[in-house]
Amino acid sequence: MSNRSWYYAAQGQQQGPISEDELRDLIARGVVTAETLLWSDGMAGWEKAGRIPGLMSGVPSVAPGGPPAFDAGGSAPSGALSVKLETWPYFGWTVLYVLGQFLVVITPWTAVYLYRYVIERMNVPGRPNLGFSGQPLDIWYVFIAMGVLTYVGLSDSVILNLISTIAPAFLGWMVVRWIATKLTSNGEPLPLHFEGSPLAYVGWYLLLLVSGITIIGWAWVLAAWMRWICRNVQGSRREIVFTGSGLEVLWRTLAFTFGSILIIPIPWLLRWYSAWYVSQFALVPRGSQLA
Repeated sequence: MSNRSWYYAAQGQQQGPISEDELRDLIARGVVTAETLLWSDGMAGWEKAGRIPGLMSGVPSVAPGGPPAFDAGGSAPSGALSVKLETWPYFGWTVLYVLGQFLVVITPWTAVYLYRYVIERMNVPGRPNLGFSGQPLDIWYVFIAMGVLTYVGLSDSVILNLISTIAPAFLGWMVVRWIATKLTSNGEPLPLHFEGSPLAYVGWYLLLLVSGITIIGWAWVLAAWMRWICRNVQGSRREIVFTGSGLEVLWRTLAFTFGSILIIPIPWLLRWYSAWYVSQFALVPRGSQLA
């Protein structure tokens, strides 16, 4: 079999031909996974790599895209996510997203392009070439509603203020559920879905707001909320977990907030904070003690 030429599917396109040695190198680097479609002479059709006898066995697996994500508080789990953000492009997309909230009409585009920029630069062990297939008009009404609520909250009406407080939580639940179904790897959709109920999501959101009274308690609530969201993402053989503690969330958020008062450091602080936050998510075997 060592003399055979292989073709593989990546980002929705046919790649190859490559030799078997090259193929095994791609497997070792995580570019080709058990779910990647392959074809070679003599095969009746395209087949997943994991179903081809003898192909995946004996090949060491490493996380693609560079070294594991670091954690200033200790070593990161082997399945930790990481993200490589460029300071100024990321800051630019973030500013456009904020402007979109005020201009309302362009919100679907500014939000989707920011999501796509971040997701496509994430490294997920075992899921090479992560992508985002969501389009601005998929749930445009949700993003428009978010923009409108920016102005509703400025009203003197108690009822409107109440709506502007609670409604973002339900809209956020819709966005999370939509994002989960639009993630791709090597151009192929991932079978993920979010099963958390909207009532529970709104409950966590309100608890976060109320915990603000304690000055610091909100950080522990936020960490617990992230773990709840992770538990409700289904469709993968591995479980998504959030490893960040309330104390880590607290001091990093305070450092970001107070550092931003100086204005100039904002682009670098934004990248630093976002990269750390992504690194607190990890993929572990279901039922792992880490979860």
